Amino acid sequence: MQLLSINVGRAEPIAAKSGQSGIFKSPVAQADVSAAGIAGDVIVDVKNHGGPDQAIYAYSRADYDWWEATLGRDIPNGTFGENLTLDRWPTEVICVGDRLRIGQVLLEVTSPRIPCATLEARMGVKGFVTTFLKAGRPGPYLRVLEAGTIEPGQEIAVLPFQGSRKRLADWPGLFGPPLRTEAEIDSWLQAPVHHKMRSQLRGK
Repeated sequence: MQLLSINVGRAEPIAAKSGQSGIFKSPVAQADVSAAGIAGDVIVDVKNHGGPDQAIYAYSRADYDWWEATLGRDIPNGTFGENLTLDRWPTEVICVGDRLRIGQVLLEVTSPRIPCATLEARMGVKGFVTTFLKAGRPGPYLRVLEAGTIEPGQEIAVLPFQGSRKRLADWPGLFGPPLRTEAEIDSWLQAPVHHKMRSQLRGK
């Protein structure tokens, strides 16, 4: 796996939510990564985006190729608002807790991307939230375990989570069915899931 592009955005007008978004991202030659995410990347909707468990969003060129064939148009890296565009995903399905090593930086998968009105406005496709969900290609949010500097072209090593493996494509109530038993809840809590999900499950 290889890092193709690092993408950062600034607040720009969009016909959704508050009218401003950082989803319009452009590639940079190098970036400093901290627990807060990519230096210089603006997050407007801090209630729903950003934070330690959503510090970085990643997507793959392989998935973009699929979308280009599906939508019949070219889609540049960064269009989905991802900070990191990878060439592909590993052969093994990405699960919560899997780690990505990019040079000095170590990232950990916490949750899938949940599409919203901002993504639909960015794509200019009516009903794209539903289309995105049905496609089952969400891409992961990641927390930063080790900070550092990264640049395009670096190789990415995948360190699979050794505990309870939970696929992003099975995320309860989003891509998969809701959790109904204590055993199911406990099984998901064994993985380092996003803190919001952890709080929701503990509250049940």
